[in-house]
Amino acid sequence: MSEIVFVADFTSERQWVAGRSWAYPDGGPTNPGDDKLDHLTADPAYSRTGTFRATRRSDGLWDTGLLTTEDSAEDFMVRTGDRLEARVRLPVGLGAWPAIWTWRDGGNEVDAFEYHPDNPDLLELTNHVRPGGGYVHDDAVRPGETIDLAVTFGRRDVVWWLNGREVLADGRGVGSRWHAHLIVNLSVCAGRYHPPPEPTARELSYEVESLVVRR
Repeated sequence: MSEIVFVADFTSERQWVAGRSWAYPDGGPTNPGDDKLDHLTADPAYSRTGTFRATRRSDGLWDTGLLTTEDSAEDFMVRTGDRLEARVRLPVGLGAWPAIWTWRDGGNEVDAFEYHPDNPDLLELTNHVRPGGGYVHDDAVRPGETIDLAVTFGRRDVVWWLNGREVLADGRGVGSRWHAHLIVNLSVCAGRYHPPPEPTARELSYEVESLVVRR
């Protein structure tokens, strides 16, 4: 597993579709049932630079950036045995909900990471295919910090790394025939599980400096 089979080019319209995903009801643009204030936008300023942004709207929702490989010309999917590696700069503002995750046909979700600045040292790492994963506390995880993340989608074990160190193995895996598209996005919390943005906040962001898949 040393060959790089995917290098994210967020500017590429062949690799990525912006502003819609079937992980959202009817493909979007909103998903209030998941406690999100998101209003997905295809505006390239919200995702195509690698900085995923959210800005407050007048209707109480937030325009948010999302990119997915689903329905793209290249139609890239990760599959069992692949290793995803990403370098990200975490957001600072309350309400920011960044994630890199997988999705196909109403499920097949594995979260390479989720983060909420109200839990400043905590990463959420979850396998929803064969439920597993957990929470990882680490001093390297802080609002505004840059971290290196990796996850291997093993048949019997999904394993996550932080800054080159294994931090979690779920002992569950994704099975031998699993495959799914990639999603990279910034959501905004509505307040049910995590605090919403401060009333004075107008913009949130986080940065994905690099993302590759090895096979």
